[in-house]
Amino acid sequence: MRFDIQYKIKNDPMLQKYVRENSYWYKYLNRNPNLLSSLTDEMKEKYKLTTADKINELSNKLDLIKTFMNVLK
Repeated sequence: MRFDIQYKIKNDPMLQKYVRENSYWYKYLNRNPNLLSSLTDEMKEKYKLTTADKINELSNKLDLIKTFMNVLK
């Protein structure tokens, strides 16, 4: 695997964890280093780190706060 790909994986703990859990990505990255963006996207979907997931989580927290406020009234 190319050193720049190894460096990027090593410096991102979530990406490193994902690659260790899904070792088939080592083979894919060895054959085609351009798949790093696909790997990153897949990791974000699995660990719910996408923008849509963050917005949904924030919305859930706001709903919870709203419910608590209504109970205190």
